[in-house]
Amino acid sequence: MSTHKIAVIPGDGIGNEVVPAAVDCLERIAELHSLNLEFTYFEWGSEYYSRHGRMMAADGLDQLAKHDAIFLGAVGSPEVPDAESLWGLLIPIRREFQQYINLRPVKTLDGVTSPLAAKEPIDLLIVRENNEGEYSEVGGRMYRGQPEECAMQTTVFTRLGVLRAAHYAARLAASRRGQLTSATKSNGIVHTMPFWDEVVAEAVREYPDVTLTSELVDALAAHLVLKPWTLDVIVASNLFGDILSDLGSAATGSIGLAPSANLNPEGDFPSLFEPVHGSAPDIAGKGLANPVGQIWSGAMMLEHLGHPEAGAHLQAGFESALRDGLGTRDVGGTSSTAEFTAAVLSAIDALAGNYADSAAATAKP
Repeated sequence: MSTHKIAVIPGDGIGNEVVPAAVDCLERIAELHSLNLEFTYFEWGSEYYSRHGRMMAADGLDQLAKHDAIFLGAVGSPEVPDAESLWGLLIPIRREFQQYINLRPVKTLDGVTSPLAAKEPIDLLIVRENNEGEYSEVGGRMYRGQPEECAMQTTVFTRLGVLRAAHYAARLAASRRGQLTSATKSNGIVHTMPFWDEVVAEAVREYPDVTLTSELVDALAAHLVLKPWTLDVIVASNLFGDILSDLGSAATGSIGLAPSANLNPEGDFPSLFEPVHGSAPDIAGKGLANPVGQIWSGAMMLEHLGHPEAGAHLQAGFESALRDGLGTRDVGGTSSTAEFTAAVLSAIDALAGNYADSAAATAKP
């Protein structure tokens, strides 16, 4: 039996609703696939900040390093400035553990109506460089409160950072339809984006079966709305990838559907799995939250841990519940968070026979 230690941080707002839902589904999958998932909970987040003046324990990163993966719900509260909540928890985890790839699938799901009039299915991956770019720590503010007050933020691209994101994206494209689109803005940003273009092109030359298209980010945003089904894999900087993935999930029906994986591909450090959505304080505690993004992130976690059949089984479970019209309000359904989770668990059980052979193979010593 495979054992994996999972650090769970429900965080803020609806994270405290969607994380338990996803853990219930993960535990059912683990039982059916002879996996031992050991969950350890950390009550870090905005409430912890209000009591201790920090988002996580002083030795929090050391505690997390002992685990095989991190499962995060959401971060953010109206009572805590966003810069404090993100830079006090999520971003230090991403950087300390060299989670330099943020992988975000964008896919049409049966049972969810897209706001787009076109009916062609969408199935693309966004590879976001996750550790540098526009989200650097280089910059500052001067003359606070004075008429001449100013703020500066410096974008930082390194050859290593761009190369490893481009290589990861190109390998994904080579395993799919062979089309890689690079998000740029080199017509207006005269130093960093031309450098991005040059290094991405350099990397992709090593993949003869991959066709690279460099597309200005504003045109690419329009492309994601007008013809998203023509896109395969997108590689983008930290800021561009963040924005484009939210747009992509909205085009498929709801940002509540979108999962993500913050990956350290080499496995030297734990990777982190979280939904794209935020803490949604307007609906927190009302039982309305859509747990698909969290559950799907759990499926990505299982695949990363070496159990693709278990991940596929979990994904098939929530897709089946959506297909049967049992989604939450944001996707046109009437289910509460608990009702949808129950539907996913039932679907997992109903589909177990389809995965019996793979589960048995997983269980072999």
